[in-house]
Amino acid sequence: MGRDLALSLAADGWSLVLDARGAAELDAVAAALDPARTRSLPGDVTDPTHREDLVAAAWDLGGLDLLVNNASHLGPSPQPRIAEYPTDELARVYDVDVLAPHALLREALPMLRLAGGVVVDVSSDAAVEPYEGWGGYGSAKAALDQLSAVLAAEEPALAVYAFDPGDMRTAMHQAAYPGEDISDRPLPGEVAVPGLRALLARRPPSGRYRASELLAPAGSR
Repeated sequence: MGRDLALSLAADGWSLVLDARGAAELDAVAAALDPARTRSLPGDVTDPTHREDLVAAAWDLGGLDLLVNNASHLGPSPQPRIAEYPTDELARVYDVDVLAPHALLREALPMLRLAGGVVVDVSSDAAVEPYEGWGGYGSAKAALDQLSAVLAAEEPALAVYAFDPGDMRTAMHQAAYPGEDISDRPLPGEVAVPGLRALLARRPPSGRYRASELLAPAGSR
């Protein structure tokens, strides 16, 4: 999803600061973009120095209009039940999915305030539906949703969205269903990214939005 969103935004002339844990994958995306308008920084968003470098790169490009918190950690695969969930693994899920986005937001907030910018926290339907086996990831995304909602109340000049991309055919989704065929799920560029681009184009009131609803024909909800 991060790759497809970056390519979509770049095609419309956005300057981008990109990060990912996989340097090779990140370099492959950056190689397709304008180097004058792109900063590519591999690293882990839970690392304070990496977060500082991301914000410094945004300053170098002229400011920040949009922050997308897309980094996620699924947790163990297959997904354990709550009663068997290792506490250290749950802490890692919350570190990546809740605490790191909050810490990056704190670093980036001065620039976002200057721009009257947009914050997108990538959520999941597991944040609102009690799926068996999804207690770790789902509860972390529920916490992220609440952080988004409170930030929107406290920063009314910003647009703050919890964005649910829906099921996607990604490595993380495959890890959640080891050995299963997930080829029926759409690729990120087919629903999730168009839905997010629709959200950015319309800039509705802060809140929680689903990609499928944003792409639905008017009056069909």
